[in-house]
Amino acid sequence: MPHTSESRRRFLQSTAGAALVSAAEAAPALPKVKLGKFEITRLIIGANPLYGYSHCSRLLDQHLREWCTQERVCEILRGAERNGINTWQMHYGERPVSDLKRHRAEGGKLQWILLGMGEVMKDFSLIREMARMQPVGIVHHGNMTDDRFRAGEREKVHDFLKAVRDSGVLVGLSTHNPAVIDTVEGLGWDIDFYMTCLYQQSRPREELQKMLGEAPIGETYLDSDPPRMFRVIRQTKKTCLAFKLLAAGRLINSPQMVEQAVRRALENIKPQDCIIMGMYPRFRDEPRENAETVRRILGAAG
Repeated sequence: MPHTSESRRRFLQSTAGAALVSAAEAAPALPKVKLGKFEITRLIIGANPLYGYSHCSRLLDQHLREWCTQERVCEILRGAERNGINTWQMHYGERPVSDLKRHRAEGGKLQWILLGMGEVMKDFSLIREMARMQPVGIVHHGNMTDDRFRAGEREKVHDFLKAVRDSGVLVGLSTHNPAVIDTVEGLGWDIDFYMTCLYQQSRPREELQKMLGEAPIGETYLDSDPPRMFRVIRQTKKTCLAFKLLAAGRLINSPQMVEQAVRRALENIKPQDCIIMGMYPRFRDEPRENAETVRRILGAAG
């Protein structure tokens, strides 16, 4: 059957809602902040759903990976760009790097922030290799940050950050634990920005047992966590990129619930800070909806 423009449009609507806005109907740019020499939108698209990191179950991970083919990921990135988002937070890996290269080859202009994981955490020559691709910055992975601080190995984190500085790109540190930021600020480490998880889902089972009197099954998201992270975000002068606003998909049961979580984040971080949101536009045009929500909130605040 001929692949008409109409059938193509229906296909994109049913498989990648991010493509609903055509190039001719590109949305206005989102508000931006300065980070080093870069201007980044206050809404950044994340990578977890695109590569099967649901933080819920292995079955959902598998569903995400099967649906998010390279073609769909690149379409999602184009949709994000058309909706005014100009930055993508991705992680190190063969597939994300390949997707980035294809995005650029197809004319995409998203800036990108690299979250270190896998081999790049051990082989610092890969930091220099990634730096040659001109990311906004390279970030030490949050779970590894928390694990290393807990194990008394914070100098391993520091060594990674020094290697990033030597590569010539901006230096970022991700963490789920507000106490890590308090410690790093006190030590005066050479860092340009933080990635700050609003929920401390990296707590070990023993700590949860002590806090709650029992250890829940699976990852734990406490409603009392975001205020603790908001406190250190506001205290530091460095730019913070807040993530897991929606508690890894646990706060998406209605548009009102999503907007409430986004509003809480934007109203409790500094004007120079941004939010990162993972997007899975299989059922709704999440890049468009999230961008419109951020514009509405920031427009009302302005």
